[in-house]
Amino acid sequence: MMKGAIEKNPLFSGLDDNECEDALAALSAIKQEYAKGAVIFHAGERMYRFGLVLCGTVQVSFTDIDGNEILMASADAGDTFGESLCWLKVAEAPVTVTASTDVTLLWLTPELLMSGDTRKIVQELRNRFLSMLAAKTLSMNERVQILSKPTIRLKLITFLSQYANRYGSKTFSVPYDRETLARYLGVNRTALSRELSAMQADGIIEFYKNSFKILK
Repeated sequence: MMKGAIEKNPLFSGLDDNECEDALAALSAIKQEYAKGAVIFHAGERMYRFGLVLCGTVQVSFTDIDGNEILMASADAGDTFGESLCWLKVAEAPVTVTASTDVTLLWLTPELLMSGDTRKIVQELRNRFLSMLAAKTLSMNERVQILSKPTIRLKLITFLSQYANRYGSKTFSVPYDRETLARYLGVNRTALSRELSAMQADGIIEFYKNSFKILK
């Protein structure tokens, strides 16, 4: 069951084979495949389970009141999505989840983690799950920092600085093409390309496709 992707996730990392099997059983794991472009989850529905990506990439997007689609997050192999919506039992989730490639998912149900089950594996999963929620909250704070900036240049500077800090280098690659990056920043694609060229001309960055170098 694509063991590498499971072991990469903080819910399961460090567990031995028997513990991992018990953890997957406790979370009622179900594997499911989706073709590229498929809508995995529709906005307005209740998310009863969250997803762990075994293979491929999914995108989580939000449509604002003006009908603009904003990319909130991407999840690759080993990443999860929808945890907060499950935990909080949101009746009408505001996001849509789409397969940006062919995708294999492991659907996980956190009901036992919300119960009084005192088994060791359930207690361990509960602690790991809550730590994962806290980490996702910090990640969403980064998104707020980007979206709150008033200009495309400031959005880009904030976004690129976050990646530089994440990788500990001023040279790095981002997992977005221009269209996807525009959606992630909540801006027009043409305006984004124009601003990138202007920042390069001003000696602020160098870039080629999705590879960037911050110069100052």
